[in-house]
Amino acid sequence: MADLKGNLTGEHFMLGDHACAEGAILAGCRFFAGYPITPATEIAERMSVRLPQVEGKYVQMEDELASMNAVLGASWAGVKSMTATSGPGFSLMMENLGLGIMLETPCVLVNVQRGGPSTGLPTLVGQQDMMQARWGSHGDYEIIALSPGSPQELFDLTIRAFNLSEKYRTPVLVMTDAEVGHMTEKVVIPPLEDIEILNRHSVSRGELEPDRFRIYRSSPTGRAGYVSPMVKAGDGFRIHVTGLTHDERGYPAMNPEANELNVSRIMQKITTNRKEIIQLEKEKLRGAEVVVVSYGISARTSLWPIEQARKEGIKVGYLRLITVWPFPEDFISKLAEKVSTFIVPEINMGQMVREVERCAAGKAEVIGVHKPGGDILDPADVLEAIRRGAGVVQEA
Repeated sequence: MADLKGNLTGEHFMLGDHACAEGAILAGCRFFAGYPITPATEIAERMSVRLPQVEGKYVQMEDELASMNAVLGASWAGVKSMTATSGPGFSLMMENLGLGIMLETPCVLVNVQRGGPSTGLPTLVGQQDMMQARWGSHGDYEIIALSPGSPQELFDLTIRAFNLSEKYRTPVLVMTDAEVGHMTEKVVIPPLEDIEILNRHSVSRGELEPDRFRIYRSSPTGRAGYVSPMVKAGDGFRIHVTGLTHDERGYPAMNPEANELNVSRIMQKITTNRKEIIQLEKEKLRGAEVVVVSYGISARTSLWPIEQARKEGIKVGYLRLITVWPFPEDFISKLAEKVSTFIVPEINMGQMVREVERCAAGKAEVIGVHKPGGDILDPADVLEAIRRGAGVVQEA
């Protein structure tokens, strides 16, 4: 049943993409701009139906560039906003993602990954955009990216993505994949009062004289990672936003000192809050000789091989990256001192495995289990890699 606000509560047998849309609605999203693209189209379709029920706005744009721009504009108008895409659309959004980062604009971008490159495999799974999520836009910046492993988690992490974007005034990515997006499973939607919803720190006209407001002000105490409050465009405050290097008022300031302040601010508000942002699922890491590190659908593919390896007496632990960016480098580095091997399954030709290698820094062996897009990994391949990492030789 839907309550008077259009929020669905209770247990549902729900498509992952639809769960994503429902999470956005409960998080307070009231604007969606997008362009249909497989396998993310169902998110747009669901939002086109649901947003009018909660007095929100849905706009199908002419392309993905315009979609991302519209989302940024809606956010500056004071509305929680989101878009969803895949493959080539994600590439087209990179320029305006960078603009959103520079403008420190809260919003959510969902990427339901498919096989690439180029048009690639529109209807089939991939995890080939993980490095693009971190490095796809130019310049120095930090990004927050979450990776759900089920429709339930796609619901939950979409809400978390909105909370993180509002708290840290930054775009947040949800890096799901075609299998999770097109999977239908049980999804529990709790009552709105049971969900933590965060909203941006805003300033009203009664709190501060409009001509004294600074949209990018630094911390009054000099604290690194400070997130400046926002105001809505049209509320009477004197504000200016630009992708150019700018001063605390938002006006262009074309000098090295201003650029250092800009870049430091957009990076430090994430790096100084890594412990709060990073989420991991950990299982039987204590005493493990081999640890499987994975994310998304590939983490689910790894569950049976891990169970089987344990039955064979192999001490294997499980580490799932719920937050993929920022990467948990400190945790991996310390873990590398205690284990012999990391196994990294992913549906690409080797992306996050390179981050594990970087953080392991030679202290532990790193074995990737890879295949290009189109299908999930064969569990037997993951099991074979675990055995190899443990030094177990199977008899012919």
